[in-house]
Amino acid sequence: MTTTPHAGAAPSWRRVLAQTDFEARAILRNGEQLLVTIIVPVLVLIGLTQVDVLDIDTDGMSAIDFFTPGVLALAVMTSSFTSQAIASAFDRRNGVLRLLSTTPLGRGGLLVGKIAGVLVVGTVQVLVIGLTAVLLGWRPDAVGVLLAIVAMLLGAAAFTSLALLVAGTLRAEAVLAVANLALLLLALAGGVIVPADRLPGPLEHLALLLPSGALGEAMRQALQHGTLPAWSVVVLVGWTAALGWGAARLFRWH
Repeated sequence: MTTTPHAGAAPSWRRVLAQTDFEARAILRNGEQLLVTIIVPVLVLIGLTQVDVLDIDTDGMSAIDFFTPGVLALAVMTSSFTSQAIASAFDRRNGVLRLLSTTPLGRGGLLVGKIAGVLVVGTVQVLVIGLTAVLLGWRPDAVGVLLAIVAMLLGAAAFTSLALLVAGTLRAEAVLAVANLALLLLALAGGVIVPADRLPGPLEHLALLLPSGALGEAMRQALQHGTLPAWSVVVLVGWTAALGWGAARLFRWH
């Protein structure tokens, strides 16, 4: 059913802005979400660069230059997929999504607010992780940083689409398990932290077809070599289109 905003309602952009602020604050004020989105990636970065936990050839680069792109890719996944899927699933279970969709904000405004909230949280993540990396000796190329921003936006679009698909079709408790398990598997064997060409057997080729591998490869190429691989862009856009279509068709508001 389509609803018409009340004559006294705030302009649509202001409603979306308010929802964006709410979504971002909800994540950043939640201790568990803050742990997953910011603290864990920072600890992973410090662990990988300051402790010899993985015996990986860094192609002559320092550990901070080699691992930072992957950790930034992991951060995009935590904010746009794991946190968003869990938050949206429990909002759906508790009736929050159904209630908000009937307000002047509308379903479209609610979804835009959620996506914008992800981008705000992602910006905070990148600033915190990037500053930590700089303090540890990371000196990225300016052109590479601009290309990495493009890669992160593409990755955020793909993983937010996946989050909405999962949150809108599964029970909240199932989403909690699926989102955390998927993040763990993709981080370890999805070409995010460890480049796809360092994975064993068929995982090397499979990872490059996954949104995680495409994002990880795009971030590494951008920040290490100043290029944005066309294949990674194609994979991320393709996953965004497919997952977005699925979310639009299958998402249940209650």
